[in-house]
Amino acid sequence: MTRHQAVTPPAPPAPTAPTAPTAPTAPTAPTTSTTSTTTITTRTVEYPADGLTMVGHLALPAGSGRRPAVLIGPEGPGLNDFQRRRADALAELGYVALAFDINGGRWFTDPDEMLARITPLLADLDRMRGIGHAALDVLLAEPRTHPDRIAGIGYGTGGAILLELGRDGVDLRAIGTVNALTTGRPGEAANIRCPVWAGVGSEDPIMPPRQRDAFAAEMQAAGVDWRIVVYGGALHAFHHPPVHETQTLLPGVGHHPLHARRAWDDIVGLLAECVPVTEE
Repeated sequence: MTRHQAVTPPAPPAPTAPTAPTAPTAPTAPTTSTTSTTTITTRTVEYPADGLTMVGHLALPAGSGRRPAVLIGPEGPGLNDFQRRRADALAELGYVALAFDINGGRWFTDPDEMLARITPLLADLDRMRGIGHAALDVLLAEPRTHPDRIAGIGYGTGGAILLELGRDGVDLRAIGTVNALTTGRPGEAANIRCPVWAGVGSEDPIMPPRQRDAFAAEMQAAGVDWRIVVYGGALHAFHHPPVHETQTLLPGVGHHPLHARRAWDDIVGLLAECVPVTEE
């Protein structure tokens, strides 16, 4: 029997002022800044996607050999310290982990601003795939990434992007999503080559039962190895505590600490099943 280390889900970051937008640039290669600890190394990586300069967070485990790797997609508001700590937690387990950006370095506290950015993005599958492929290219460029052992986990919009990578035929070893029961173009789910795990709150008005049913029907018709876990009493974004005093939440959004821990454990279990940590 293989035993897997339990890891505490990332804690919410201390409140910080929202990041101001920066003018998009298109560097020819990712630029990085690095911080090392006794166990992991973290690196800020800038790269072009969707006409913006994305600012991702790469976390590397201890050691020097190749490891399985994980793409981590953030919620609609964008990438902040909470999502970055997800990457750090996975690096502590032995994974190369990239928390990718979707908003060009911005993290939205105003839901209207967030929806103005995210709604047209979610309606454009090719744009979502472009963002996902750009992040995947950054992860594959890291020498410690094992190119044949990559999984993706995502939350909300980030989860939708990873599902689109699967529908686009990317050879991922697992896809795990929370609050992202999005459906794609007819027939394209047959391109998904890996197990799909999806978590959702029972009281989530943004992903209601009819959306769960549509997602399940799509996965089943495509012959995907899929499962949905419904967390009783949980709302949308139940996994993510409010992190800023000025943050305004959409109706139907709320944190559920117990289910947040359970969902994290379920995701870690999915990774342990599909991409167990070994070093080469």
